[in-house]
Amino acid sequence: MKQFFAPCPRGLETVLCDELRAIGANDAVIFDGGASFRGNLEIAYRVNLESRIASRILLKILECGYENENDLYRETASLPWDAWFSPDLTIKVALTATKSRLNSLDFATLRIKDALCDKFRQSHGKRPSVDTVNPDIRIHAHLTSDRFSLYIDTSGDALFKRGLRQSAGDAPLRENLAAGILHLSGWKPGIPLLDPMCGSGTFLMEAAQMALSIAPGSGRSFAFEKLANFDRQKWEAIRNQSLEKRKPVEVLKIFGSDILGRAIETARKNLIEAGLEKTVELKQANFLEMSAPMPNGIIVTNPPYGVRMGEGDELAALYPRIGDALKKKFSGWNAYFFTADMRLPKLIRLSTSRRIPLYNGALECRLFEYRMVEGGNRKVR
Repeated sequence: MKQFFAPCPRGLETVLCDELRAIGANDAVIFDGGASFRGNLEIAYRVNLESRIASRILLKILECGYENENDLYRETASLPWDAWFSPDLTIKVALTATKSRLNSLDFATLRIKDALCDKFRQSHGKRPSVDTVNPDIRIHAHLTSDRFSLYIDTSGDALFKRGLRQSAGDAPLRENLAAGILHLSGWKPGIPLLDPMCGSGTFLMEAAQMALSIAPGSGRSFAFEKLANFDRQKWEAIRNQSLEKRKPVEVLKIFGSDILGRAIETARKNLIEAGLEKTVELKQANFLEMSAPMPNGIIVTNPPYGVRMGEGDELAALYPRIGDALKKKFSGWNAYFFTADMRLPKLIRLSTSRRIPLYNGALECRLFEYRMVEGGNRKVR
């Protein structure tokens, strides 16, 4: 049994842990910013293919104590690197730290890279080249105050890069964060879903994939395919099992709209590229003027806020009108607003039933839940 770590957007650790268990991972444990689990290489293949929440799947190859940079060099050089990959492949070493005792993380990173390359030079007479942009193999190192850990990245490109979205808006939402928000909202295939400010359509595409049982990694390749111990036969079997689960493309109860015509065209282009254009109903519309597409359902949206639009009176005037539209036209719906604008609950003038802290990259955000029960949401002023 091998040890793995799956980082994810902060705030989604519990969702990730549940997902890992459902996929078949053993001993899934929540950590800040991700979850660890155990399993064989086959489970790593499957999690890479099927996880909607994880950002990467990292194979742990070392954990030990350390005092200084020389310890990092010695421990790294002691590992059998040629058992994992060839020196003909390019590499990148990335280091993160939590309360490390070392003065320079850049120097520590250099020592780890030098140790790896020196080991290959000794055993093969050549060393791998460094590619900081698009490497074949990524090595992740992490330091605490007294522990040194090393991982081989089995994913390659981050897993939120599904290989489907061709165009993004001004403030694109990462796909794994969108999938996690859909999970937190309680949405499941068959429940009507509306994103009234859909932008490039990330929520819509994630929901359509879920509804049709399309594995999020089915349109891309992975770094584990370049590892020396890659089992192509097992990987092909896992991929074929996933393809057999796919459902035929059909019209779904998924609705997207945006006030901007260019946003709708971007969302439509992305859906077409993904082969999902028939699943979602798209239209250009102002949320303040539109009616609910069905008697009840779930609204999930990432509304405009200061980071995208610029601060000012425009947003302060918009939020109360959004509250009015929800109250008048969406009774029976639950609404979820994901935003970095902490003024939204005060300005929208509806009672929030949940406030969930989440992060979009380094940006602190909130997911605000509004249950639209007629007569029960207006704040007394």
